[in-house]
Amino acid sequence: MTIHAERRNSLAATLQERDLAGAFIGNLINVRYLTGFTGSNGALWLNSEGSAVFLTDGRYKDQAADEVIGIEHEITRELTKQSAARMQSGQWAVETHALSVDAYALLAEATPGATLVSLQRRVEQLREVKDETEIETLRRACALSTRALEGLIAGPLVGRSERDIARDLESRMYELGAEAIAFDTILATGPNSAIPHHAPTDRLVETGDLLKMDFGARVDGYHADCTRTFVAGKAADWQREIYTAVQEAQAAGLDQLRDGIPVAKSLESVRKVLESAGWLESFTTGLGHGVGLQIHEDPFITNRDAGKMEPRTVMTMEPGIYLPGRGGVRIEDTVVVTSGAPEVLTMMTKDLLELA
Repeated sequence: MTIHAERRNSLAATLQERDLAGAFIGNLINVRYLTGFTGSNGALWLNSEGSAVFLTDGRYKDQAADEVIGIEHEITRELTKQSAARMQSGQWAVETHALSVDAYALLAEATPGATLVSLQRRVEQLREVKDETEIETLRRACALSTRALEGLIAGPLVGRSERDIARDLESRMYELGAEAIAFDTILATGPNSAIPHHAPTDRLVETGDLLKMDFGARVDGYHADCTRTFVAGKAADWQREIYTAVQEAQAAGLDQLRDGIPVAKSLESVRKVLESAGWLESFTTGLGHGVGLQIHEDPFITNRDAGKMEPRTVMTMEPGIYLPGRGGVRIEDTVVVTSGAPEVLTMMTKDLLELA
């Protein structure tokens, strides 16, 4: 049985538990997770017994033949309508969080004998816990990313623009085998490093600047996410102070990413460290999130998450301190939750480096 068949069977079991006849999946990320399809137009019809039909249009007929194995294919331009034709009675689950109002109305109109209910993000919940194939792909994406950064910082950066450095880093990831960058690179220097999601500009790096780099490569659809912060030249005392506080906070947060520990526990630990250091009010961003086929996916580390960590969940841990007009520090790793200390995938030093 293929990994995609196993995933569909897991979803079918959930449908059976809820006495549902089946589900219609139109979210392309979820379609990829359940079938392996990487094109831009596809859907999946799945009944509670595990039978499935993949739907796409004629442009992707050959691609689907290569990627979607072991289930029926239907080639049509009317994906939603043709799926509805198979949903004429019983209760059917649909991705209400992902469907447009028009698409939901079309489904409801085309299935007068059926009752449509929410799938309740069940596929996203399945995606939270990665299988070994996914984790190995994430290892590759993260290793490639950090190798690119190590190569970049081996050369001079002072006098170069943020935009030039960002493009250089991205080019190195491509050269090492990335299929794409995981997201728009954040390359922020000097006072710009205090902006959590700063877009690179033509500002030139000056001696004494903090350099914050948030970046990642995408490999086989899976995303790496890493942030490191450096100093151009010798670090000032205030830079060392906030860097040390973030480094200690990140270590405290990572220590809570273990099987069975409440998701919100890591946020509590990080906040305690930053409060003790006197920098809590300067921590203004989220702490971490799941990562995989999307750069941001469930679970998210918040006080509102009542769940507990599960083994093989892949998370980021990214506390930061941001001082408007002066500079900011963020340290971020992508890690795999285990029963002990998490496996860090972005293996690169977190010591404060003073760069040329």
